Amino acid sequence: MASYRIEFAGAAERDLRRCSPDLASNILRRIEALQDEPISQKLRGTERTYRLRVGDYRVIYEVEPDSRVVVVYYIRHRREAYRQLQRG
Repeated sequence: MASYRIEFAGAAERDLRRCSPDLASNILRRIEALQDEPISQKLRGTERTYRLRVGDYRVIYEVEPDSRVVVVYYIRHRREAYRQLQRG
């Protein structure tokens, strides 16, 4: 089975740099696991948007099955992660 390619949006890269080194390492390890199994908890009201729980943080991403790409949009604390989606 071919693996998925991981891409980071600019906001996700900034979010990751703001995390502590230990947390960032843990988050990256979990994101890398999405290459083999990209489907996680689907967000309500969306077709291709998912969340990945990493402690109190959430990784918000979309899966593009045709091009086999996982695009990571945000890495935020759980109290802030879903607000961004509501704003657009």
